[in-house]
Amino acid sequence: MLHHDYTPTPAPTQTPAANRPTWMALLARAPLTWLETHLAPQCAGDLQWLRPAETGLMMVQGRAGGSGQRFNLGEVRVTRCVLKPDVTRTGCQQVGVAYVMGGSHRHAQLAAVADALLQEPALHAHWSSLLLQPLQQMQDAQAQQKNAKAQATRVEFFTVAREAGSGSDDEGDS
Repeated sequence: MLHHDYTPTPAPTQTPAANRPTWMALLARAPLTWLETHLAPQCAGDLQWLRPAETGLMMVQGRAGGSGQRFNLGEVRVTRCVLKPDVTRTGCQQVGVAYVMGGSHRHAQLAAVADALLQEPALHAHWSSLLLQPLQQMQDAQAQQKNAKAQATRVEFFTVAREAGSGSDDEGDS
């Protein structure tokens, strides 16, 4: 009988950048006033603009039934921004990128600064607890409220089938 030792390989530790698409989506949907409250001091000083905030159009695609052929649904306004925060003020050397729906240049700027701060390994834990966790909780609560509202207005349809041959209404037994 052969005996094989099985030693599980340790799971690779996730780097902060592994969650980047998730946090970029959270920041893009975050309320501007909330971002302003938490990130305005980080925007002070010299920001190195690699691509200043600019608004354009982006084609949105849909799928019939969620899984069918793709089709062009329409265009939406999107604002993008690429920058590097002031390293002397923030201690961050990363480049931040943001794409937000709509035309708010300030929202794109704040989201890009947050993206840069979250990429910095020494700062990630702090900014994750300050920004991402509360944003995730807020967005989850909003989704639950929306779901509860939809469930409250749900209408269930049912049909009543008449038995064949009962016809008591059709017969004139008087």
